[in-house]
Amino acid sequence: MPRPDPVLLLHGQPGAARDWDRVRAAIGSPPETIAIDRPGWDGGSAPSDLEGNARAALDALDAAGAERAVVVGHSFGGAVAAWLAATHEQRVRALVLAAPSANAASLQWLDRILAGSGVALAARPLRARVARDLGLEEGYLRSAGRTLVAPRAWRAFFLEQRLLVRHLPGLEARLHTISAPTTVVIGTADRIVPPASARRLAEQIPGARLVELERANHLLPQQRAERLAEIIEERYRTS
Repeated sequence: MPRPDPVLLLHGQPGAARDWDRVRAAIGSPPETIAIDRPGWDGGSAPSDLEGNARAALDALDAAGAERAVVVGHSFGGAVAAWLAATHEQRVRALVLAAPSANAASLQWLDRILAGSGVALAARPLRARVARDLGLEEGYLRSAGRTLVAPRAWRAFFLEQRLLVRHLPGLEARLHTISAPTTVVIGTADRIVPPASARRLAEQIPGARLVELERANHLLPQQRAERLAEIIEERYRTS
């Protein structure tokens, strides 16, 4: 009997597979969930571009014996998930993009500033200001600051920030080729990925469904885990 397709979860930046713990707990089993540390964030591998990240995702599916999966990406992980769907469509059963940085409209001042702010996030006054201005938890920013002062993590962060600015137009040019059933999820209070960019993304991907979560901010896997799990399960059932 064929193995059921899993759900593959791709984190943002900075990030780790554990960012999905609440979502995985809410989904339960089945379906099986697979969360990976993307290249550059596992403490050993080198950071990579969108295709390198996609290859790491495919390696995880191969290791699990899965021909395809419902692929879920958060923030920068959303760009990886969209790239995977556009370039390896036979491996993607469906797509869920949560607060995705997957088109040029998702870029704003923070993406150009953060490449020089990782160390500064270790300072409490700046964390408090960023938390207030962006609607994020200071605890999350404290953890992010600790992560970003590690040399390996800093290299991964810097490369991915550069990718966001330089390479998203190339991904955007491929969005119209995505054939996987797609759901785009955005929080109406997200100040990192503008909600307008998610609405635009849903128009760029043929047949995509847009879900807006009222008063939710950027950290959907942590703060709206149960609702995000419901959306993933619905996409799984209907694809």
